[in-house]
Amino acid sequence: MAGHSKWKNIQHRKGRQDARKGKIFHKLAREIYVAARMGDPNPANNQRLRLAIAKAKSENMPNENIERAIKKAAGEDGGQDYEEVIYEGYGPHGVAILIESLTDNRNRTAADLRHLFSKYDGNLSEAGSVAWMFERKGVLEVDTDHLTGDEEEILLLAMEHGAEDFEQTGKTIAIMTEPQELERVQDALAAESLTFLSSEITFRPTTKIAVDQENLSNLYTLLEQLEDHEDVQSVYHNLDIDNR
Repeated sequence: MAGHSKWKNIQHRKGRQDARKGKIFHKLAREIYVAARMGDPNPANNQRLRLAIAKAKSENMPNENIERAIKKAAGEDGGQDYEEVIYEGYGPHGVAILIESLTDNRNRTAADLRHLFSKYDGNLSEAGSVAWMFERKGVLEVDTDHLTGDEEEILLLAMEHGAEDFEQTGKTIAIMTEPQELERVQDALAAESLTFLSSEITFRPTTKIAVDQENLSNLYTLLEQLEDHEDVQSVYHNLDIDNR
């Protein structure tokens, strides 16, 4: 019976992993679709689409899924209109939360998110209520274990090509740029055989808030529930994780 129980546990765990992967692929396909729909379906002429495809590949999304999303955007295989909406709110203890969504029904999405905020002691706010605490940045993440050259020289090279700042956490260095400079910095570093953990345009908080460890349960649950929502692409917050 012990072996049977272990097998059932493995099946259950794999089922959860497959469900999570399916949800990630769905969101990535939606981002690719919107990027291609709003711009040129040729990645060579569309930065947003290039970044979306790179992100999908980093998650091991099959090429056929990527191609299908682009074809839908080009009208070759049906299509659907999605609207980009940014929702803003405050989580427990005044933590600012910014949500990027792609939705075909903003009223439904707003109602769902308002319910989640309320359920976990937060509140969905008006547009502009927390956006001023974030700035749009390009971010390249590098694993220092895989650096092929001198770290300082690599960072100087990044600065020469438009990098603005650096942030090191453990063995990871985040290189910050203006959104329009992201690919220029990435290309310069790639020419030095540097590989990246991730490359994306994101929102970063300009101010952070510390919250005691014992008060974080509702906040973490809220963030997880928001990220899990079908219409939500990305969730940003200003919790100071390093100094809480």
